[in-house]
Amino acid sequence: MKKNIIKISLGLIGLFWTSSCSSDFLDVPLQGKPTADTDPNLVQNLVVGVYNSLLTGESFGAEGDVHGFAFVSATNIMSDDADKGSTAIDQQITAGVLDDFTVTSTNSFVQALWSGHYNGIAKVNNALAIIDGSNLDDAAKKRLSGEIRFIRAYYYFNLVRWFGGVPKIVRVPKDASDANTDPVFQTRASVDEIYQLITEDLQFSADNLPLKTQTGAGRIAKGTAQSLLAKVYMYRKEWQKVYDLTKEVMNSGQYDLVPDYSIIWRQAGDNNREAIFEVQTGQFNNSDYGVSNYSMSQGPRVGGAGGWTDLGWGFCTPSQSLVSAYESGDLRRNSTIIFIDNSGKHTGTVLFDGFRIPSADSVQNLRYNYKAYHSENKNVESWLGNRDKKQKNIHLLRFAEVLLMNAEAANELGKPSESIVNLNRLRQRAGLKDLTVGSQTQVREAIWQERHVELAMEHDRFFDLVRTGRAAQVLSAHNRNFRPGVNELLPIPSLQIALSGGKLTQNNGY
Repeated sequence: MKKNIIKISLGLIGLFWTSSCSSDFLDVPLQGKPTADTDPNLVQNLVVGVYNSLLTGESFGAEGDVHGFAFVSATNIMSDDADKGSTAIDQQITAGVLDDFTVTSTNSFVQALWSGHYNGIAKVNNALAIIDGSNLDDAAKKRLSGEIRFIRAYYYFNLVRWFGGVPKIVRVPKDASDANTDPVFQTRASVDEIYQLITEDLQFSADNLPLKTQTGAGRIAKGTAQSLLAKVYMYRKEWQKVYDLTKEVMNSGQYDLVPDYSIIWRQAGDNNREAIFEVQTGQFNNSDYGVSNYSMSQGPRVGGAGGWTDLGWGFCTPSQSLVSAYESGDLRRNSTIIFIDNSGKHTGTVLFDGFRIPSADSVQNLRYNYKAYHSENKNVESWLGNRDKKQKNIHLLRFAEVLLMNAEAANELGKPSESIVNLNRLRQRAGLKDLTVGSQTQVREAIWQERHVELAMEHDRFFDLVRTGRAAQVLSAHNRNFRPGVNELLPIPSLQIALSGGKLTQNNGY
């Protein structure tokens, strides 16, 4: 009999097949290959592997990118919060064309995001199959499945916001024939179908996971799932569901604002009271575990006169429009942006850990992302010396955003006075005066403004502009190349279209 060996290409889409000589012994599991029955740690290891997929940052490599330089480029740099930075020609063909909205389907960063996310989804699907066939009790199966189904939902949420409808892959193909004949592996599902999958995964997670205080640091908890589900419903404009879910998180007693906004962006702020979903970093077996090219790509870069040990490549520099978005006295401004001294007095810029960045004649750009800065003082923040994988969690969802989502839902449901209460909690922490209740339109604008400055450089701004219908107005002003009806989405990678045999269709305008 013939048996097929499946080799799945990057992104899970193109599937190549080879044949091997065969006999009945190929129906028997490989000797020594671990199974849930022979290895009691297999399930836990697979779940940890799914969590570890969040650390993927191979923007220039085969594994793809989840939270590395490509992610930074397709979120912060592509928004009006930041510019590409560095020198004019540096990474112009990757990050620069995303910033300029001249990106094409052959862009390697777009391909890296696709493959990185689908490789992560493949790990989830494989782990779910092993969990389902294991001898774990039902409660343990549901808890572990809930954790990794959350991660699958998060991956698909990114994909649908970047690409629109994408292949809906929720299982491992049985064999070559299955993968070649089931169109799900090589064709796009609709946007609605992807959102349905996301909501089903997140609802399962919310129904089967413990509260934050009943699980380990960094593990997906009930409130994590409820918060992301509320965010998904916000994109779908299902305001009552957003309101109800955020209220449940707010009333759970599990989360609160931390008093000092600046501490969130330091290693000391990892997994604090405000944290809901973070990419976990750390040390194990004398190795650093962080995201390749995240902190490094955004670190202040030597330029001009030089004469100092720089901290990175100098990309993702906060824009002048972001600087102008802050009210006078807003404490969040100087916690978000590193301002390089340009006074001509050569006083430099001293950061929270005492590190001094020289003045503008020695630094490539005038502004840098403080939220991505990681201290090289080991007495302040620990790391073993691999700057490319510094240890500091990446904050993807905070309690502050739950307050903002609740405020937006309340206003859309005709409760503007309730919205203002939440906004003022954030403004008080930022050192700003309270707002008073206005019309629904005025409150809506106030909420969008608070989202902008509270969540600046946190990878949300581009998506926010698209979901609220402001992308054409704001981004066209930021870069005249922005094409309404086109640049709200990225192109489907041309490699994936080729691997699908042309079954994948391209987005409009590409």
